[in-house]
Amino acid sequence: MKSSWLWWGITLQSLWLISAVNAETTVKQAQRITDVEKFNTSAQLLGQNPQESIIITKLDFKPTDKGLEIILQSPRQDQIQPLIFTNNNQLVIELLNTQLDIPQGSEFVELKPTDDIAEIQVTSPNETFVRITITGKEGIPTAQVIPSSDNLVLSVTEGQTVVSENNEIEILATQENQTNNTYFVPSSSTATGTNTRLLDVPQSIQVVPQKVLEDRNVRELGDALRTVTGVVEGSGRGTSVFGPGFIIRGFPTQGSIFRDGIPYFTLAPISTTDIESIEVLKGPASVMFGAGEPGGIINLTSKKPLDEPYYEVSATIGSFNTYQVTTDLSAPLNEDKSIKYRLNFSYENYGSFRDFVDGDRLLVSPIITWQMGERTNLNFYGQYVGSRETIDEGLPASNGKILNLPRERFLGEDFAKFEQDQYMIGYNFKHEFSDNWSFQHNLQYLNYKPLRYAPLFDSFDEETGELFRLAYSADGSYNRFFTDAKFTGNFYTGSVKHKLYAGVEYRYNSERPGFQFSDLYPSINVFDPVYIGRPFARKTEFFRDDRISRIAFYFQDQVEFSPNFKLLAGFRYDYAQQNRTAGFVGDPRDEFEQNDSKVSPRIGLIYQPVSNISLYASYTTSFNPSFAASRNFDGSTFNPETGQQWEIGVKTDISENFSITASLFDIRKQNIAVEDPNNRFFSIQTGEQISKGFELYLGGEILPGWNLTAGYTYLDAFVSKDTTGLTDNRLPNVPENQFSLWTTYEVPEGDLKGLGFGLGLFYVGDRQGDISNSYSIPSYFRTDMALFYKRDNWDVQLNIENLFDNTYFIAADEFLGASVGKPFAVSGKVSFRF
Repeated sequence: MKSSWLWWGITLQSLWLISAVNAETTVKQAQRITDVEKFNTSAQLLGQNPQESIIITKLDFKPTDKGLEIILQSPRQDQIQPLIFTNNNQLVIELLNTQLDIPQGSEFVELKPTDDIAEIQVTSPNETFVRITITGKEGIPTAQVIPSSDNLVLSVTEGQTVVSENNEIEILATQENQTNNTYFVPSSSTATGTNTRLLDVPQSIQVVPQKVLEDRNVRELGDALRTVTGVVEGSGRGTSVFGPGFIIRGFPTQGSIFRDGIPYFTLAPISTTDIESIEVLKGPASVMFGAGEPGGIINLTSKKPLDEPYYEVSATIGSFNTYQVTTDLSAPLNEDKSIKYRLNFSYENYGSFRDFVDGDRLLVSPIITWQMGERTNLNFYGQYVGSRETIDEGLPASNGKILNLPRERFLGEDFAKFEQDQYMIGYNFKHEFSDNWSFQHNLQYLNYKPLRYAPLFDSFDEETGELFRLAYSADGSYNRFFTDAKFTGNFYTGSVKHKLYAGVEYRYNSERPGFQFSDLYPSINVFDPVYIGRPFARKTEFFRDDRISRIAFYFQDQVEFSPNFKLLAGFRYDYAQQNRTAGFVGDPRDEFEQNDSKVSPRIGLIYQPVSNISLYASYTTSFNPSFAASRNFDGSTFNPETGQQWEIGVKTDISENFSITASLFDIRKQNIAVEDPNNRFFSIQTGEQISKGFELYLGGEILPGWNLTAGYTYLDAFVSKDTTGLTDNRLPNVPENQFSLWTTYEVPEGDLKGLGFGLGLFYVGDRQGDISNSYSIPSYFRTDMALFYKRDNWDVQLNIENLFDNTYFIAADEFLGASVGKPFAVSGKVSFRF
């Protein structure tokens, strides 16, 4: 099972070659740039082609209470790339690859547009770019790009900028302001808590932007994660007590899904309707996110209100009687735009290729932003999700493999169901004391009430083909409360730059589930099924009444010793208290208490030989308290599970819109409870699991209109210590090799402008169905396609999944069932914006 030294040597050489080739390219580019004059070269610096210039058809100035907005209209406004810098006592904005075609002409001057701005001059020195020069009365103005669905909007405010002799050029962009026409994402806040360039993060992180979600027309988190390296789907849809099952770098994501950095719990599949992007941080992340598995975390970034009115309605219809309608509405609620809202609504009714299986989902997600002052912001948000679907365990396995049955065969009953109503409400408050120091406070309450009711697989008789089933039901109420307070600060100690991130966090969870699992339901023959169709009586025979509280303190410092050397270091202290009550109805209840505490460190070092290449190494840790009701034979409690990861890698932005990340990692998870060889009804904590491998990710815009996201993962995940004969067994549902590619091309101009094509290739290697390795899941290769046309304020697109109609299995439930992948399927979508 263990990889050879030769393999590690070859992989390290690959990382070094990627770094060396890109470093040589960047040095040569830098040498050329230094020979170019300061101005009139912006297009050349970014490799623009003057023959593809963007035409600006209208330019407006709109005074605001903070300064001035410059509004640019163009048929291709989402492709305008502004460079914002200072020259002497002026703010200069250069619009690359643009030409003026406006009523004012190719050169004009606007005097005193506001009390604080003396002059605005607009010129077009040549056909490659447009320059806007702004002169303030008392200081140099500042500018930033602000979100807009229809135009490029630059917000200009009075400033006191200190002029630098170097006149450094900076493109001002945050995740909210990034245009949605590329797969390239330069920064993220998930890994560090602050908006940080991915090149400055010494850990693997991959972002799925909105454009990828739109182009693939995905509606659930599981489908959206197919383009993420090292991530596969797990099992238990509708039956798991941990919710949606995903596996990152060999380990499950139990309790490791977050929304805007706050824990997000649900037992239902997660809709992406109100999600702007998905960020996956690879490896242990306890410093930032508390208790969890060592494979990594998934952070969902929600859609936020926009400054300009935006209204979109879409409808999708697809194979197996599936349809969905969505609305996405956003606009200011007052004249100065200090209060604005966004409302996402969707209803989806989905059928299935599986007999008797269907479902539906309703989502309502409002958010209101109140800009209380120049430096104070408050967001109120909520969410309701109502889910219902048929519980389907897939096809059973026997004798080392999944049974060869028609993929549409359903072996449950048509009354089997999963239902859940989920409510979430919260707020986020942020205040900036100055340009360098800020305070943020979050508070959130979440409640979900699931019902799981179905005959579940119990055992299989190979000779008769009878599948024995269990009458199972589970319900209850789950409550999650979260609050935190954190500070962010920027300061210097001598010439060393620091970015401080520190805070305190509190969580309180209460759970009151009830279970039924002792009675058998009539069996069914898998080769000649005869359905019973008779619901069984629901009764609660076993219950839990749990209260879990956690408090944590964390501290992190991003240290920049020089532009070439950077350090990320931090730690977190967690204290967890569990009070659990459990028992069979009518019997005396058992009470369990357990307290755990742990300090989790993190450290990472970055060396950047040039600005667009990062060589990094990091050590990260995780911890996860054991379930309080589990005990050793002597009645003592179990220690928390712990995890550590060593990772080295290289990240490079080979162009302004395309990046590559390659990494080597070794993850070890300890204190795993395994069967006690001397007392088979008890467990002992001696187990260890290891996951080590290599990942390569490429993503961004290759050429104008041509986007790509692709990745490969090699993963060796196995049991390294065990007392029950499982040593060297592969971890369940974890492929050794995984590859994905999704690419689109959209015609950027001409008569066919807006016409686009997409191609997806997804390969997942063979996997083991359970920890005992008693059966395997075969590998599969899936091909997807897309055809779309975007024009003005409407879009149409056609997506095809599994083009060649291959039979494959998504995951196993580590018992008897394996989920069957979707056959050839078509969906059509129409969107209209107004």
